[in-house]
Amino acid sequence: MRHLNYKPWYALAEFVDNSIQSFVANRETLIDAGYSDRLKVEVFLGSESDQRIVIRDNACGISEQNYERAFKPAAAPPDRSGLSEFGMGMKSAACWFARRWKVRTAALGEAMERTVIFDIASIVEKGTEELEVVSRPVPSTAHFTEIILEDLYKAPQGRTRTKMRAHLASIYRVFLRQGWFELVVDGVPLSYESPRILVAPDYRDPSGPAIQWRREIHFDFGQGLSAHGFAALREKGSTADAGFALFRRGRLIEGSHDEGYRPEAVFGRSNSYRYQRLFGELELEGFEVSHTKDGFRWDENEVGFLELLREELNAEPLPMLDQAEEFRTLRSRDELSQGADAAAARTARAVELSAGPVVERLTASSPANTPQPDKEPPTFIHREAVIRFHGADWTVLIEATSDPAVGDCFTVTDSDRQQRRIEARIALNHPFIRRWVGTSADDIEPYMRIAAALALAEVCASLAGVSLAGTIRRNMNELLSSALSG
Repeated sequence: MRHLNYKPWYALAEFVDNSIQSFVANRETLIDAGYSDRLKVEVFLGSESDQRIVIRDNACGISEQNYERAFKPAAAPPDRSGLSEFGMGMKSAACWFARRWKVRTAALGEAMERTVIFDIASIVEKGTEELEVVSRPVPSTAHFTEIILEDLYKAPQGRTRTKMRAHLASIYRVFLRQGWFELVVDGVPLSYESPRILVAPDYRDPSGPAIQWRREIHFDFGQGLSAHGFAALREKGSTADAGFALFRRGRLIEGSHDEGYRPEAVFGRSNSYRYQRLFGELELEGFEVSHTKDGFRWDENEVGFLELLREELNAEPLPMLDQAEEFRTLRSRDELSQGADAAAARTARAVELSAGPVVERLTASSPANTPQPDKEPPTFIHREAVIRFHGADWTVLIEATSDPAVGDCFTVTDSDRQQRRIEARIALNHPFIRRWVGTSADDIEPYMRIAAALALAEVCASLAGVSLAGTIRRNMNELLSSALSG
């Protein structure tokens, strides 16, 4: 079973699926007998001293009637309408994880605990066709299943364990929200936090009322195939976390955690705003899934699905695809100001600490005239740095402007006087910045440092006797505006 293309979280989900199915199928029996109406599944991913994976639940257990079928390969259950469908999930996932595994279970009312051990190497070597089942009496009130995976092919470590928890919370978010299901991994109950939804005016009416950008989705495209759920825009874009989550029977099949379903026909390319903002949850009915339950078998229906989805998403009065693309240009002054202010301060500090010696090295001749500054456009962020050069102080201004009249991405001005003043300015409304740069200080700072470097390099080149030192900057601005902003 190692050939199966499992990811660890989907393999682990096979065991959780069985627990949920056992509980749902026997829920009324458990409640009538006075037991909890909540399912609890505990998963232990092992430790350095105990490299086993343990899955334990308080569902109804595997009954004597179903015991043989439960461990027979590809023996489908009588009811295939739930999460246990193919009759091979537990066996294939266990063999994918481990060379040796065992199942200990007690079914409600049977007063018997049964344990069976699967040692794959021994079974193959001896040609074993029947496994010994070890039974012992227990109170008839006992109901549980415990699966222990031993001699793991690869024990989950570090980042994989973190991703397993995040993906499991994502896969079972619907059941977790409903309140009857508790999934505990390494002692920590999992929960799923939904993204905050954008509340903002329509981009076509910036001064209009704030709208919550969320809409219900429902469409039927025949042959028993349908989809329903919701779509929304994230308050803040995320390259990693946007995208659709696709469900079947309440369990996520495709689009878990940071692997959102983002077909280009709907989301555009990875640098588009739709790719970063659009998300949602869709329950698909009538579609088959892969045997590893990590993808849908579209059977040529995906094109039709995406066409209908795109139509619904961009329908009036909430054209979500258009809003996702255009809203980025309406970033608030406050949002930009916070990031730009911090970035400007950090850039000014870097210039003040380190630029002086570099300027000394770059200049090798007497000063030449540099262009006089144009009329200063409005700025809303500026920071000053002072560097010492040849016994004189140079003041370097790091600025960010939101003035739409400023056409160049990077602007440099130099006042050639006794107290030299060099200005490096970045235009936050430039198409290149709007498309490629976020609003946080970490997003903006690299570009402000480039602006500062351009300004100092240009002045140094002029001082060294280079004529038309601003040509490279002007050509770069032209390229950024005309060719590289899209």
